[in-house]
Amino acid sequence: MSLRTVSFAALTAACLALPALGSEESKTWEASPEATQFVKDTIVLGMLASPYGTGWTEYEQLHTYFQRARDNGITGHEMTLAAADQSWETFLEQHYHFRAAMAQQPENYLIVNETRDIEAAHLQGKTAVIWNSQTATILNGDLKKMAALKDIGVKSMILAYNDIFRTGSGQLAAQNGRDIGLTPWGKKVIDEMVRFGILLDLSHTGSKTANDAMDYMDETYPGVPYVYTHSVPAGLYTNEPNATPQGCYRAIPDDEALRAAKSGGYISPTFTEWMLDGIWPDDISPAQAADMIDYYVKLVGVDHVGIATDDMFSTELVVAFATANADMYNDGGYMIDAFDKGATGNGELAKMLAAMTDDLWARGYTNEDLAKIYGGNKMRVFAQVWEGKPPEQFLQEYPERLRLRQELEGKFFNR
Repeated sequence: MSLRTVSFAALTAACLALPALGSEESKTWEASPEATQFVKDTIVLGMLASPYGTGWTEYEQLHTYFQRARDNGITGHEMTLAAADQSWETFLEQHYHFRAAMAQQPENYLIVNETRDIEAAHLQGKTAVIWNSQTATILNGDLKKMAALKDIGVKSMILAYNDIFRTGSGQLAAQNGRDIGLTPWGKKVIDEMVRFGILLDLSHTGSKTANDAMDYMDETYPGVPYVYTHSVPAGLYTNEPNATPQGCYRAIPDDEALRAAKSGGYISPTFTEWMLDGIWPDDISPAQAADMIDYYVKLVGVDHVGIATDDMFSTELVVAFATANADMYNDGGYMIDAFDKGATGNGELAKMLAAMTDDLWARGYTNEDLAKIYGGNKMRVFAQVWEGKPPEQFLQEYPERLRLRQELEGKFFNR
């Protein structure tokens, strides 16, 4: 049964019957003091995909969430301002509410323009805010708006979310056999993104559209990286006994991850339970999150892996949003089925990253490896795309900047 054929009343009832877990109620995992300190000493950049009205509605939710993140050593987050089919006006409204909430505590937030801002946030104990848009529809057909997005601080953008758009097709449309590929308009959007140093994010993008976009980037802008900010690896779950025949439509095949890495970009798996096809635990564990990290490291190398959560504050609000946008979430009931089987939470970094660190140490990962995965790889790509800084230059400068930062903090990097 698809969301298209489910009545609004039935979905609302399902929503109300669900425990409102999201990340706010998710479990805090025990970790060693060494791992807890390592996370606090390291630049950590996650990915939070909870636009105003979909993931949160009260300003205090942001303050509580980000204070917990700061207390546990999370430096900053790629934060979604718009997802699905959103207008410029909706984007501005969501941006306003984020900024209005942050204006209540200006000492705690730093809007990122360059990679040095991330380091400054880490030193000052602030939350580094890195804006992301999961849709290009916010342009309202006007490419000149890309310059305004640059000035607002949007650092990455997705071309198509779930359905078919003027730029191309999202993953759900692709799974339903409707991947139209990258359109001429989509190419123009990419041109403007490259012009203004906004990172191409291929998460949620249908495989034909994504590969067309990668072809266009490789041919037109060789050397400019593209990324997957929050995408689970399809290959990890294929042989699980409870895996569904098609798998989760949000997962990406290995060849796409390899292409992103070859471009110089990164791939960050998301710790969102309902996307872990056929696993659907009561609470995603640090070991399961480490499994995804380890899978991608073995596939593309340690220099091209990041972390994300795709964090949602409230499952209830997410289901309500899917209900109100049933055509956009015509997934045969996949997400609701996963929720019904217990996948109602998220792996919030503040609550699990230290325990993940213990797990990854046990697998043989070094401090240098984890520093790359937790933030260094993203910063290298950010410096290249945002600032036009060649990767070699960033890699030459970064160790000295790291040493100076540690000297200022009075801490040591080595475990």
